[in-house]
Amino acid sequence: MARRAIIVHGTGGHPDNVWYPWLADRLAARGYAVERPHLPALNVEPVAETLPRFLAAHPLDADTVLVGHSGGAALLLAVLEHAPVRVAQAVLVAGYATPPNDADEPVLQDAYDWDRIRARAGDLVFVNSVRDPYGCDATQGRALLDRLGGTLVVRDDGHFGDGDQPYDEFPLLERLVL
Repeated sequence: MARRAIIVHGTGGHPDNVWYPWLADRLAARGYAVERPHLPALNVEPVAETLPRFLAAHPLDADTVLVGHSGGAALLLAVLEHAPVRVAQAVLVAGYATPPNDADEPVLQDAYDWDRIRARAGDLVFVNSVRDPYGCDATQGRALLDRLGGTLVVRDDGHFGDGDQPYDEFPLLERLVL
């Protein structure tokens, strides 16, 4: 079966922002079929509405790699919990499972089945920053690592791309994807 990668943008983002197109091109060159869905309602509507549409539009299999940034990483926690199969890898960049600040976070579930997520995730990698302006920081990454295991990479790189932080390439991330 062909390897697939699904790259999920963050809250208020777009699949053509920051490092998403660059990573898609790099993974395609490695033989991946890459999807970069546009989710304009991400973290606007409740995750219970976003999740079934995502799962219906993006069938998962054992060769799928999931990459999510910020709110996209939070969505992937729910995707993994409700996935019908185990995926090869999940890479959560600036991920979080609890509100990182005082903003509403409808992308988060009230609770998670951590054992089920771990069982569906394959190789888990978390990339967080010690200094994230939204609170998606190394403390959030450590909490995910403590609940799920895997690998935590801590950098001092802000939010890994945002309106005031151009991040057109992300070579570390390319190396982390299987």
